[in-house]
Amino acid sequence: MTDRIRIMIVGCGNMGSSHARAYQKMSDFEIVGVADRESANRGRLAAELGGVAQFDSFENAMAATRPDAVCIATYPDTHAVYARQALNAGCHVFVEKPLAFTVEDAQAVASLALAKKLKVVVGYILRVHPAWQKFIEIAQTLGKPLVMRMNLNQQSSAEAWQGHKHLMESMSPIVDCGVHYVDVMCQMTGANPLQVHAIGARLSDEIMPEMYNYGQLQITFDDGSVGWYEAGWGPMMSETAFFVKDIIGPLGSVSIVSAEGYGTSADINSHTKTNQLRIHHARLDAQGRFAQPDEMLDMSDEPDHQALCDREQAYFLKAIRENLDLTDHLKDAVNSLRIVLAADQSHRTGKVVDL
Repeated sequence: MTDRIRIMIVGCGNMGSSHARAYQKMSDFEIVGVADRESANRGRLAAELGGVAQFDSFENAMAATRPDAVCIATYPDTHAVYARQALNAGCHVFVEKPLAFTVEDAQAVASLALAKKLKVVVGYILRVHPAWQKFIEIAQTLGKPLVMRMNLNQQSSAEAWQGHKHLMESMSPIVDCGVHYVDVMCQMTGANPLQVHAIGARLSDEIMPEMYNYGQLQITFDDGSVGWYEAGWGPMMSETAFFVKDIIGPLGSVSIVSAEGYGTSADINSHTKTNQLRIHHARLDAQGRFAQPDEMLDMSDEPDHQALCDREQAYFLKAIRENLDLTDHLKDAVNSLRIVLAADQSHRTGKVVDL
């Protein structure tokens, strides 16, 4: 490898573009090309990056650029295929979540990366978010068991709805988005998931008959903790309570509280923004009243979506340069995928799935 890491980006939509902007700022990376099936997407991003080479397929881009690293920001059904091809070509890989379409494919990518001693970083953006890490840290002080309540519903129209419909050609909202929040639940509890149950509904005739655009999953853990996650996409979704992040334990609770001007469910910055953390203490005094008032932690200076993508790529660089051991990172990525795919199975079969 040369001093600069020659990176090729496949997938020139929102996430691919954000990661490309991060690489462009970093002197350690050299963007050698972008690939996308849509000429408008790749042309726009190539122009923004100063006229880098553009390709209509992953395979053509790999053959022409022979990169040191690949950023995969395509639709989920191609993640594992492209990751394996990149690893077999000797490339490090940054891949958007979920790592694969099946648990078996995800494990195969993880095993191949470890065998070839190459780095695979999965785009779990909340893992580099300081406010979300504080949220997890506080949750871990609330005692056991925990009750974890989370959702992310998105009211989408126009191009956003077209993108959601394309995503649902391969996976439901509780799978695509759920891996983030299930990963957070696993970090909060540090426990093993035991069972998952899910329900769902198809709220549009514009999606495939076998797909559903609203779902909710429920998980139980071996420490007694429980959690639910809800996700829905489409023009019919409500803007009321579309972003709930609320953790309860015997000693109190911590919640993400939105400030005025928080944004709509379609605003990608609102998906990671915390604004404030509200900490509630359950302890009562001798008169049976709360012994201390709630605390409000101001998070208004937190990084925006682009800054978080910058942090993700800084971690990718660190993993490569410092030869970080990513065994646990990949294990966690496979585990969260296993849980949300079990939830999808539960919805389709109507049965609780043992994990």
